Amino acid sequence: MLGEQANLLESSAWLHDIGYTPDLATTGFHPLDGARYLRDVQEADELLVSLVAYHSCAVVEAEERGLLDVLKGEFAPPPDDLLDALNYSDMTTGPDGTHLPVERRLSEILERYPPEHLVHRSISRSSPLLTASVRSVQQRLAEVG
Repeated sequence: MLGEQANLLESSAWLHDIGYTPDLATTGFHPLDGARYLRDVQEADELLVSLVAYHSCAVVEAEERGLLDVLKGEFAPPPDDLLDALNYSDMTTGPDGTHLPVERRLSEILERYPPEHLVHRSISRSSPLLTASVRSVQQRLAEVG
């Protein structure tokens, strides 16, 4: 479905949470920390870095953290179709690697954080967009068989 960009998507799926690594966590916002590491240390492909920076509606959490201008200032957003595909991968896979419906994955994330936590607020705000990303990919998968 993604043709030449399939390897790029696979790489982004493996690397999208690299910013959680304690040695890389400078801001505490894993999409930004991971993207900076991939850009500055690994000199990774710009599109890969962009996917990591923007995965799973990172702009919403960046806004909650007061880092939206930083994120947008350092990284250009990736193409919607690739971001949807990465969001699909992230939002249909549980922490233990099991395949989940998007609704269950979102619930699982919300259950880990109390309602006042910024991740809970971000995921609550992002849920319609993340669900739409997943549905978009599911539709494209159905069309290509």
